[in-house]
Amino acid sequence: MSVSVPGPRRPREAVLDKLKPVVTKRWLSPGAWRLDVYEQLDGYKALRKALKHSEADLIAFMKESGHRGRGGAGFPVGMKWQFVPDDGQDHYLVVNADEGEPGTCKDLPLMMNDPHAVIEGIIIASYAIKASRAFVYVRGEAIHAARRLRNAVREAKEAGYLGKDILGSGFDLDVVIHSGAGAYICGEETALLDSLEGKRGQPRLRPPFPATHGLYNKPTCINNVGTIAAVPHIVLGGAQWWKDLGTETAAGTMIYSLSGRVKRPGQYECSMGTTLRELIELAGGMSEGHELRYFTPGGSSTPMLSADSIDVPLDFDSVSKAGSILGTTAVMIFSDQDCPVVSCWRWIKFYAHESCGKCTPCREGNYWMVRVYERILSGRGQLSDLKLLESACKNLLGRSFCGLGDGATSCVTSSLKFFRQDYLDYIEGHKQPLFDAEKIGAH
Repeated sequence: MSVSVPGPRRPREAVLDKLKPVVTKRWLSPGAWRLDVYEQLDGYKALRKALKHSEADLIAFMKESGHRGRGGAGFPVGMKWQFVPDDGQDHYLVVNADEGEPGTCKDLPLMMNDPHAVIEGIIIASYAIKASRAFVYVRGEAIHAARRLRNAVREAKEAGYLGKDILGSGFDLDVVIHSGAGAYICGEETALLDSLEGKRGQPRLRPPFPATHGLYNKPTCINNVGTIAAVPHIVLGGAQWWKDLGTETAAGTMIYSLSGRVKRPGQYECSMGTTLRELIELAGGMSEGHELRYFTPGGSSTPMLSADSIDVPLDFDSVSKAGSILGTTAVMIFSDQDCPVVSCWRWIKFYAHESCGKCTPCREGNYWMVRVYERILSGRGQLSDLKLLESACKNLLGRSFCGLGDGATSCVTSSLKFFRQDYLDYIEGHKQPLFDAEKIGAH
């Protein structure tokens, strides 16, 4: 089923009211990545405010705000900070900037346009968990973002916001910007830690968890770029202000990354719980001649939803009830002219390529699912291939070493749920094969 969007148009003011530029409010300010401009736009005011309070008070404040992680899992930030034990050991904060999932593209513009917000958030978070050193793990291909961050660190240190005795508080902090080698698996937090230590990026067995045995086997808190960048705004605005921006169960705003069949793809920071219908209206509507058929609410590792879910509030709980995951709010929008079978094939090829190979279910399962998809799309598929895909997913889900295997199954199982007929059309010869079986070796 496909849905024509937007239907009855609302007044433009009502649509624009959904936009809540908080984390993105400085993006269009000329030179906002420079310290002098950042300071003119409330920069480092939140740090001064935070340093007047105790570490325990900051953690309690963050818990009160209801702020949840923006990296995919949506874990409560204050609770995560609290997990780091007050044991007198060296503590570390690690910021996951290894953005690499298909469709996900919110962290890169955050680092490019407002790097000091990330640095200020890092300082506040490090103070709260008593960390004396913080690391930002940046995806290897994000060269310009890494440069912006390194320049921001240099400027902040020269201004007394980093280094020894920050702003006379007695708190010391050094920040290291580390560029990875472009491996998707290093977005998994324990693989990231191994890579940061100079090892091959592969997930660790848990427990123990990073909160007690993380980087260099020391207590470590790992937060996403978007999670950290929101911290200064929350400290300045207050816990209730942040909660009021969202819904009863999901506080604050969210950057929705729209791509695909819309007229104006891009980043839209809106109140948590904004619906896809509203986002498409903000993006100028569907592309000419296209009607919504399916979408991913949070990137390729989240189960796709059909057009029937166009009015589901895109917040953690509502999307979960609809059968998917909010993830990184990478909203990829597909129309009646797109094929869910082809979409899944491309995503599974990505996961097969990016699998670290440590565990058999992920290494073998994704490899063979690519082969099955190529057989179906080349016109040589059989009805038994659908059962084979479902069997492969059952052996991947919950049996892989990390979330990569689980995420890879999402598009397969959800597409079979909503669009099984598309698979049958290729198998039964109702659809033209996508490519020549002989050329790709499908058998």
